[in-house]
Amino acid sequence: MSNQSAAVSLLGNRAENQDRVKVVEADGVFLLMAIDGMGGHANGARAAEMTVEIIEKAFIEQKHPIFDPQGFLHLAIGRAHAAVVELGSDYSIETRPRATCALCLIQEDTAYWGHVGDSRIYHLRGVNVHERSRDHSHVESLLYDGAITRDELATHPMRNYVECCLGGDAELPRMTISRQKNMQHGDVMLVCSDGFWAPLEEAQLADLVMASGSLAVNLQVLSEMATRIAEPYSDNTSAAAFSFRCAARLN
Repeated sequence: MSNQSAAVSLLGNRAENQDRVKVVEADGVFLLMAIDGMGGHANGARAAEMTVEIIEKAFIEQKHPIFDPQGFLHLAIGRAHAAVVELGSDYSIETRPRATCALCLIQEDTAYWGHVGDSRIYHLRGVNVHERSRDHSHVESLLYDGAITRDELATHPMRNYVECCLGGDAELPRMTISRQKNMQHGDVMLVCSDGFWAPLEEAQLADLVMASGSLAVNLQVLSEMATRIAEPYSDNTSAAAFSFRCAARLN
């Protein structure tokens, strides 16, 4: 069985889908993108769409495999931020278009990720979340500082407050670029918007690894589950995933 990839984006209980997700492949190197245009700001959907376009172009222009994956992620996110800032140049600072961003670059048996905001990257292994990105959000800071418990995250009054994003101020936002992640046979890398991860328990994400059926079917099932759980207030629900199959272990 070869590697699989899939992407899904559902409207949820919203008038417009401002999420954009995509899987791009070049010469056996994959880039997963989940971009969430921020509601309440002008042109959120266009900000997300522009971010995907710019990052995809930067990826395609690279020689593959990419010599400096971390440098590429930093540069690509920076370019997207500058473009979204320019998109909002005629708006007041409070209403300028903004977006969160989650990227995962996969080449050979390694992965690297970069993100801004509360769109997430998960590294799934077996029935466990092996690792996930840490949100740039107020409640995540409180959690890691020990000021609140994990059970208090979902009901905290500032749970939707994102501390940094693409767009808005011209200054480059704080971003997290990961170290190299070594992948094992059967691992799944997942990038997703908060409309996907927020309604789901982490244990439910294991279905992407453990459930029978294709990755595309399992991702669709989880996305639909997330929207049902969150009804009637479900957000745009979007994710892209990659399932790694090591040929050497199949011999």
